[in-house]
Amino acid sequence: IGNTVLHILVLQPNKTFACHMYSLILSYDRNKEGPGSLELIPNNEGLSPFKLAGVEGNTVMFQYLMQKRKQNLWSFGPLTTVLYDITEIDSWAEDQSFLELIVSTKKREARQILDLTPVKELVSLKWNMYGRPYFCFLALFYILYMVCFTMCCVYRPLKPRTGNRTSSRDNTVYVQKMLQESYVTYEDELRLVGELITVIGAVVILVLEIPDILRVGAAKYFGQTILGGPFHIIVITYACMILVTMVMRLTSTTGEVVPMSFALVLGWCNVMYFARGFQMLGPFTIMIQKMIFGDLMRFCWLMAVVILGFASAFYIIFQTENPENLGQFYNYPMSLFTTFELFLTIIDGPANYDVDLPFMYSVVYFAFAIIATLLMLNLLIAMMGDTHWRVAHEQDELWRAQVVATTVMLERKLPRCLWPRSGICGREFGLGDRWYLRIEDRVDPNKHKMMRYTEAFKAQDNYDKGSEKLEANGDTLCKKELSALSLSRNTSRTSSHRGWEILRRNT
Repeated sequence: IGNTVLHILVLQPNKTFACHMYSLILSYDRNKEGPGSLELIPNNEGLSPFKLAGVEGNTVMFQYLMQKRKQNLWSFGPLTTVLYDITEIDSWAEDQSFLELIVSTKKREARQILDLTPVKELVSLKWNMYGRPYFCFLALFYILYMVCFTMCCVYRPLKPRTGNRTSSRDNTVYVQKMLQESYVTYEDELRLVGELITVIGAVVILVLEIPDILRVGAAKYFGQTILGGPFHIIVITYACMILVTMVMRLTSTTGEVVPMSFALVLGWCNVMYFARGFQMLGPFTIMIQKMIFGDLMRFCWLMAVVILGFASAFYIIFQTENPENLGQFYNYPMSLFTTFELFLTIIDGPANYDVDLPFMYSVVYFAFAIIATLLMLNLLIAMMGDTHWRVAHEQDELWRAQVVATTVMLERKLPRCLWPRSGICGREFGLGDRWYLRIEDRVDPNKHKMMRYTEAFKAQDNYDKGSEKLEANGDTLCKKELSALSLSRNTSRTSSHRGWEILRRNT
């Protein structure tokens, strides 16, 4: 019952009342230390009161609980050394990490806890000591891996075509080699080494990604921008395309260029995932993700309807015409592609003025230009501008959350020998087996004096404004202007004199 009440107090809107009641209940707890403590009993979701305060974004309760956990080591003048208990905060030995819970929640208030002590210092320590070097090494390794895969695709086994052409539009001169012909020369064996590296890399990607999907859940794993959801979809699809290409190569099936092309595009687009490790590029990837999966996905439905309708109309109009003179609409798939290019203004309106054009082509193209170019494209630009304005206010906050998510991910993937536990064990100070983070705070002794100066200047300015209003209401317009001019000069001297007198006296 006491643990349930503690969880309810964390969710209370009256933070001051909740903190007092929280202390009152804990004062009756018999097992204040150890696993039987009320503060360490989780709820049905596996969250202790401390973790629940972080997930709900209750910064007041979180700071209150952290103040209870801290230990003042020593104090000398303005310098104070404090030990903060990071037992539940550190994700090193936690199955349900506190940091991962914060970055995976949809509440913006929860991400503000990342700027509080000691979470901010702990994340900075982890990222600077281990996270950034390992992440940069992983980015370099992935780029070299993609270069290897690209070279294997560029020099894939091809042979000259021996069959006759069946159409004047047939432009194929090389075809894919069979499996027995693909690995004969020394260059083929060198390419085989690169292909084996590519396949092994794809298998490693699937082995690393699938356990996280099963642990977190597909909806949460792929749907969170901070956790890198879109990039997880990209890298898993890339690995699947690599395996499909391998199967087609081993079975000598033609058409391996389709999965190979998809893999090249997806693999190189996944390089943008590593931009989150750099403060200059990280916020831009957030902006791109928000626009693609927000505005662009909704806009594509409207664009598909417009392109389908007008492409069908163009194909019907030119269905009876000679395709040699107007080849942009010679069949239905080419009509769809040409209409897509017209929609994005990549090409101008295809028309051969040496022959007679159908009258309906001019009418349909006029309507298409008005709807697509003038209306829908400008609508897309306006939508993206609005999204940019909304995301710009929180892009730095989202980037810091991405850094935390990346740090937790690396800490889970890497062996323990490469990532030791952060902090200091409490045994060194006689505080048990808990782990602490040592933070040195400096209290500015002039802070209270500066507050006094500010209040003095503010009070004097308010007095001057009140005097001006009283003087203005009591005199005529001419006298009011003269008195206001003289009063402003006198009060400015008086305010400046009083302020400098306070500074001189305190100095």
